[in-house]
Amino acid sequence: MEKANVTLMKDFYLTELSDLPEVRISLFVMILLIYLVTLAGNGAILLAIGTDDHLQTPMYFFLSNLSLLDIFCPTVTVPKMLQIFLSEDKRISFMGCMLQLFFLIDVVGTEIFLLAVMAYDRYVAICSPLHYTSIMSKRVCAQLTAWTWLLGFINSVVHTSLTFSLSFCGLNKINQYYCDLHPVMALSCSSTFVPELVVLLVASIIGSGAFLVTLISYIYIIAAILHMHSAEGRRKAFSTCGSHLTVVCLFYGATIATYARSNSTYSHKQDRIISMLYGVVTPMLNPMIYSLRNKEMKKALVKVFRLKRFY
Repeated sequence: MEKANVTLMKDFYLTELSDLPEVRISLFVMILLIYLVTLAGNGAILLAIGTDDHLQTPMYFFLSNLSLLDIFCPTVTVPKMLQIFLSEDKRISFMGCMLQLFFLIDVVGTEIFLLAVMAYDRYVAICSPLHYTSIMSKRVCAQLTAWTWLLGFINSVVHTSLTFSLSFCGLNKINQYYCDLHPVMALSCSSTFVPELVVLLVASIIGSGAFLVTLISYIYIIAAILHMHSAEGRRKAFSTCGSHLTVVCLFYGATIATYARSNSTYSHKQDRIISMLYGVVTPMLNPMIYSLRNKEMKKALVKVFRLKRFY
């Protein structure tokens, strides 16, 4: 009977970002501009890293993967949101909702693991500079990156399959502008104990594990920087690590606030604001954070745009 109820649910209805009709056009323009800036900024970083020989290092290899994720993340949700603003058709099919949730969790999970790998890379670079090239070889970097994408994929398969194996037999309005774990679970007419438990376990074990790798790496990094005798060396190290640390704080803070809690503490308006932060705003800010604080990246970007202008 429960399985029959699942198959009867053909469509879900998403919630608009704002209930006020008078701000619809303004929100559409603002979000479209943010999305275009995100695509342009991350695309420019990918182009700079791909064309500049000086940026063929592990740090920039991982940064290129982060830029890819920052393109994918808003692409999962923003086009549908813009379509709703224009057409006012808030429907999303059952399969469309499932795919949107799958790709969103995949991207978010992969980014959590990637940020931990990037922190470890900075730890090796600053705390063991003489062994850096041997430890962070091309093969090791490729393996670490492959594992981040694979773990993100497995994590997403688990959450998506558990969420959409629930019974949906009545309410079909999702209190979010995209399909996400807690809003979709809230519509279920069957017990959500197991999916919620898995979400909390993954957040507390895997998420916290990745966060601890990042935290411990930076404790050692900061200690090593403070013991440097050269003021220029300290400035350069803080500049390089400061960019990554800023991105980590923005992403982890918003992600933990979104997923590391139960449905009983779920707030619709608060969650929309937080999800906008990590799903739309942060991917736009990341290229700015890395390029503005990094001389090598700024030089590479200037070189790319000069060549483009020349041709």
